[in-house]
This record gives sequence, C-alpha cells and structure tokens, in this order.
Amino acid sequence: MQKCPGATLFALVITTGIATWVVSLIISNAAKLIIDENGETSWILRFIFTILGYTTVFLPCYVLIHLSQRHNLHTLGGCQWRLLRLILTGTTLEIVAETDITPTGRLSNTNVQTLYQKALSLFYCCAGLQVSYLLWGLLQEKIMTREYTDGDKIERFTDSQFLVFVNRILAFLFSGIYLLLTHQNVHRTPLYKYSFCSVSNTLSSWCQYEALKFVSFPTQVLAKSAKVIPVMLMGKLVSRAQYKNYEYTTAVLISVGMTAFLLGSGGDKKGNNVTTVSGAVLLCGYLIFDSFTANWQSALFKEHKPSSIQMMCGVNLMSCLFTSASLIQQGGFFYSLSFAARHPIFIMDCLLTAISSASGQLFIFATISKFGPVVFTIIMTVRQGLSILLSCLLYQHHLSPMGILGVFIVFLAIFLRIKQTSVTPPTAKARSIKVMQQAGQFD
Repeated sequence: MQKCPGATLFALVITTGIATWVVSLIISNAAKLIIDENGETSWILRFIFTILGYTTVFLPCYVLIHLSQRHNLHTLGGCQWRLLRLILTGTTLEIVAETDITPTGRLSNTNVQTLYQKALSLFYCCAGLQVSYLLWGLLQEKIMTREYTDGDKIERFTDSQFLVFVNRILAFLFSGIYLLLTHQNVHRTPLYKYSFCSVSNTLSSWCQYEALKFVSFPTQVLAKSAKVIPVMLMGKLVSRAQYKNYEYTTAVLISVGMTAFLLGSGGDKKGNNVTTVSGAVLLCGYLIFDSFTANWQSALFKEHKPSSIQMMCGVNLMSCLFTSASLIQQGGFFYSLSFAARHPIFIMDCLLTAISSASGQLFIFATISKFGPVVFTIIMTVRQGLSILLSCLLYQHHLSPMGILGVFIVFLAIFLRIKQTSVTPPTAKARSIKVMQQAGQFD
C-alpha cells in the first residue's frame, strides 16, 4: 500500500488514545491501592497521574507522526494536511525559500542610542525583571504554602498541575501576540519536536511547586541556582559538551555552598525524614528535568534556528496541550475552579502569578537582546538574593550563620562564573542561549 488513507490514520490515532486512557485508568486505580492519597508520599501518586495524563496525548501523537512521515501524508493538499504539515515541518508552506537567518532572539535596533537612552532602557529591563520574578516567587510560595480562609473553612490549594497550566497558557498568549505584532524569520521547527522539552519543562515546574510543600522557598531558590551542575552533566550525556576548568570549579563551589546552606537551615521546615527525603527528591527531579529542557532547546536552536519568542510560543503551546489533558483526566479543572469559587482571592493570586511569569519571560529576551547575557545574569542573580531576603522577611524563614555562609558561597561562585564568562566569551549567540537555559526562562 503506497499511502495510508486519512480515515484509517485517524481511526488508529483515536483507538490508540482510547486504549491509552483505559490503561491509564487501570494503573491509576492500582496506584491508589498502594499509595495513601493523604500521606506524606502522596506526591508520588500525583506524579504518576501527571505522567499518565501526558501519555494519553503523547502516544496518539506518536502514532499520528510516525504514520504520516512513513506515508508522506503531510505533502498532500487540503486543510487537514496543512495542519499536519505544520506539526511535521513547522510551517504550512509546501516549499520554504532559503533566507538568511538573523541571530535568534535578537531585536533589530539600527538606531544609535544615547547614554541616557541606554541607561533608561537598562532601568526598565532591570525593574521589569525584578518586579516580575520577585512577585512571581512570593505568590508561588503563598499559593502552595499558605491557607485560604472562607468563613470557618480553612484549606490549602494542592493541585500544582493547574498552576503550571495557567502559567503556560498566559505565556503562550503573550508570545503569540508578540509574534503577530513583530517580524520574525520563517518558522522551521517541527511542532512535535517542542513536545519533548515541553514535557520536561512542565514536569520541572510541577516538581518545584510540589517541593514547596516540603522545603522552604529559600532552599528552593538555592537549589535552582545550582542547576548549572545537572545542566553540565546532562550536556555531557546529551551533547558531548566540553567545559572549561573554571566551570568545574564554580560548580564545586556551588555544591559546597548548597551543602552548607542545607546543614544550616535544617529546622526551617517539618523535621521528619519523610518530608526531608520528599523535598530532596522533588528538587532533584526539578534539576534533572530542567537540565534536559535546556539541552534539548539548545539542540533545536542549533538545528532549526527558531527565534527565542518562537521557542517560547511553541513550547508553551505544547505545554498547554499536555497539562490540559492531564487536568481533564484527573478532574483537576473541577477541583481548581471550585476552590477558586470558594476563595476569590485565589483567582487574583493565580492571574498575578501567570502575568508576572509571562511578562518576565519577555523581559528576559529583551534584556539579553539589548545588553547581552552577562548583564542579564547579574540582574537575575541579584533577583535570587532579593527573593531569599523577601521570603525570609515575609514568611519568617530562619537562616543560621552556616546557612548565610552557604548563600554567600553560592552567589560568590555565580559572580565568579559571570566574570570569567565575560573575559573569555564564546559567540554571542551561544552565550545568549546558554544563559537563558541556565536562568530557567520557562519556570
């Protein structure tokens, strides 16, 4: 058979989706019998549900893509095949003309700016990043760790997946509107390739929200500062990347600082072993998933050369698809909306969190394009320090002298890394991509 008929193709996709959904229900019910839904390790159950929800989307899409490529269905005419062509090639055009590729993520700026204009622009970028991400961090901690009161009823919000969904859908809208209003290179990245880093990105965000139930926000911020270590390890495994001696040295310093901080702040949260282990596992999960996201995005930048905003839009589009499927399967939308109906202030917290996250991503791209990755990294490093300070002041986290020393060592290592990078820089494009990855631009 030369071609696979469209009706047969879609029948196979639908059958795969139904079969995956049925198997997911069986596994979910079996998991509930083994793991206590109200216990300290209930996050494992939620993680299983999340993975199963993603699988109900991933497997049918795999069948669709595999059969379409095998039978070249994306080369056919018709609206349905144009959509398929977008998924498989990144564009609806049958033939894409070769054009010069401008540096990705760069905004054209042919006008010569005065010193005052540059200073004003830097102030706007710095203020935008600080306000966006400081607000995002404080609201994130509030939603996941503080209680909402409705008369005599006091409860906490527990569905991390819904928060990820809200952040991603707003980021998708922000980036989509930006793409419509600005000129971009022809998009050449197959949409399905965004799905891999999209899954790892949503799982890393899920892990960081869940981790706040077990560890303090300052601990999480320091752990995120140490993401350079798993990024380097994943780079070795995925890309066979080579690193300089100063990169290994600063990675060791960050590890020492993290160890000192954790030893010096052990009494900040519940002191039982289960909680400690759960928080550590979730933070490790965040770092592993996030490091894969960074390296996969790097590979897409090199192979298909999308702009940073195109990458942001594509990843968030796929993230919306995966998280919405998972929420529908788990009943997360019903729980979250009913919680919002009982606590209207929760709606405002969610919207502000999503807006600050999405606007922060746009400020990231603007700052790097105008002032370079070193200035951006300095701003974000200062933001991390301020986040820890504000969290300690507002939510009464305790830091011992050893914990303060650990924070100092971590930030010293980061600034040493910034200084050395500015002295021996790689290409501007490679630096921009690398810094955006290590900053966690989709957190």
